[in-house]
Amino acid sequence: MTELRPPEAVIVAGGFGTRLLPLTQRRPKHLLDVGGVPFLAHQISRLAEAGVEHIVLATSYHAAMFEPTLGDGSRWGVRLDYVLEDEPLGTGGAIRNVASALTDDPDGAVIILNGDVLSGHDLVGQLADFRAGRRGRRVDVSLHLVEVEDARAFGCVPTDEEGRVLDFVEKSDTPVTNQVNAGCYIFRRDVIDSIPEAEVVSVERETFPGLVADGSLVVGFVETAYWRDVGTPAALVAASRDVVLGIAPTPAIGAAESGARIDGSATVGEARVDGGSVVMAGAWIADGAEVSGSIVMTGARVGVGATVTDSVLGPGVVVGEHAVLVAATLGDEARIGAAVTLPEGERVDCADQG
Repeated sequence: MTELRPPEAVIVAGGFGTRLLPLTQRRPKHLLDVGGVPFLAHQISRLAEAGVEHIVLATSYHAAMFEPTLGDGSRWGVRLDYVLEDEPLGTGGAIRNVASALTDDPDGAVIILNGDVLSGHDLVGQLADFRAGRRGRRVDVSLHLVEVEDARAFGCVPTDEEGRVLDFVEKSDTPVTNQVNAGCYIFRRDVIDSIPEAEVVSVERETFPGLVADGSLVVGFVETAYWRDVGTPAALVAASRDVVLGIAPTPAIGAAESGARIDGSATVGEARVDGGSVVMAGAWIADGAEVSGSIVMTGARVGVGATVTDSVLGPGVVVGEHAVLVAATLGDEARIGAAVTLPEGERVDCADQG
């Protein structure tokens, strides 16, 4: 029996992160801190755990920041390559753009991850299902599908009794199924080469429906493990909190026994820091402050008696004494005055944006 080659992987990490502004004004969303490490550390470590040895990052926005942050992948036992997308090509175009960095084995398995999804699903199980095929026929693409209570906000993916994908249905007030696309795919290597080169292509709207229409074998791997689209500040905070509290399983880091993760170089006075909060390097939390369920990024400062709840403070932010923040998002070096109470959900731009 021929020994199976380890799967390769592609992480699509070229998006602008518009929904996460102002946090993404100076960095890609994929490098934002989640649980105290860059978000991509969770995806890379999960791929390594599944036996992947080679990962290609499809980058575009702030592309120069990825390699200095993530390196060559050796800390996770993988090899990382970086491929720049000069112009936005959509999800399908981005995958096609990295084809030359992958091996030439036409029958090889390539795991594709959207670079903003935190998932605890059984990736090893999905890979085994992909390789098993259906009735002696090879699978061309496998999609991780999750079941949601209310699918009206999602495109739906109905499957038959063997798991074969039947259709891709746009958002509707009367969904045909509660199964939705979860942003993890396994492609047969030669399917990637079939995507038009140097063109804007959506895998969701063009590639997958086209494969189904042409009779290719596209299957769904349905699972209800932890899954979150980390595309908004509220989702970023929730994902980070879940990682710290051990709700979101990740091989990147373990749960924090104290209910918070505080970097060794941070300074925390007689303050309360809990609820899955993260306090990054060089941050400072003054006496009497309360920080709950929040992300306090590098060098940020929280003043005496201030309250920060379910919020994210960008690098260098200063929160004045007795200020009150709930579900707030503060861009780099923003300043909040003493005794200021921000409206819930407020976003404050980076300091140099006024």
